[in-house]
Amino acid sequence: MTAPSCSERSDAVAEPLAGTSPHAVAWVAIEQNGPWGPRALTDSHLDPAVGRALEDLGSRHQVRPSLIRRPGRHADDPTHASGRTVLVAYTFPGHTWLLQGTVDKPDAVLGLDWSALELGDLAAVRRSLPSLRPADRPHLLVCTNGRRDVCCAVKGRPVALGAAVADPGCVWEVTHTSGHRFAPTAVLLPAGTLHGRLDAAVATRLLRAAERGETVLDGSRGRSTWSPPAQAAELAVREEYHVVELDALEVVRHEPAGEGRWTTTLRHADGRCWEVAVASQVSDVLRPESCGKALKPMTWFAHVTQGDRP
Repeated sequence: MTAPSCSERSDAVAEPLAGTSPHAVAWVAIEQNGPWGPRALTDSHLDPAVGRALEDLGSRHQVRPSLIRRPGRHADDPTHASGRTVLVAYTFPGHTWLLQGTVDKPDAVLGLDWSALELGDLAAVRRSLPSLRPADRPHLLVCTNGRRDVCCAVKGRPVALGAAVADPGCVWEVTHTSGHRFAPTAVLLPAGTLHGRLDAAVATRLLRAAERGETVLDGSRGRSTWSPPAQAAELAVREEYHVVELDALEVVRHEPAGEGRWTTTLRHADGRCWEVAVASQVSDVLRPESCGKALKPMTWFAHVTQGDRP
């Protein structure tokens, strides 16, 4: 009998998704066809020196660099004769933007003004890479890197293919969004919201909702703009008060309140405020974080208290 995959184990124990998004205020995605290795930025047909530089710039500026490719069969075309698509997104609520363009060589992306990107300075980012133009629609990046985790390939590729039928040009395969055990997973740009346990229908709903300036709460892992416990606090407010507008909530304060505890203050665009206490919980339930990895205790963020503030 085949052992359950990491995503099957996670689903079977109803592992919570809230607060599992990586922390990044911005995302940079570069088209790279052909095979991807486990660490795709340095293990693909992309020049490893460029990949390492992207990793370094990303870590210094709270930016998540990734590789993308069109859903479906992937021509192993290392030259990218028609150029490479680049997506650059800034995620802060009320100030989100998404740029799209084409570069001839991937090292052109190193010339981005990464400091400006971290600050959301749209004009400065566009000056640094003039081929970028505002995208007119949101984009969905579905994790499909089977060399990183089998679940992402087996479950992610059908979702990417199905969603691309409804939204050609706005759906991509991506190398890594974290949280393999929640596969299929995806990130929606420019909002930077991450989603797990997707299917093609929900992926399409995400894009339709984003076009209305809204999100889908089912399967939401959190907005990468915030740290993981703040993501959990934001989702607690969204679910309690059914706040689906993407830019309605802002984290105005987030601070530790003792070991494994945080207090987060959120403000609604209409002036309402909430203070949410979040605690890290550990279960005796064991599950792997990725296929082939050792079993670890399931951990999650739970909101302990939640109160309105004037």
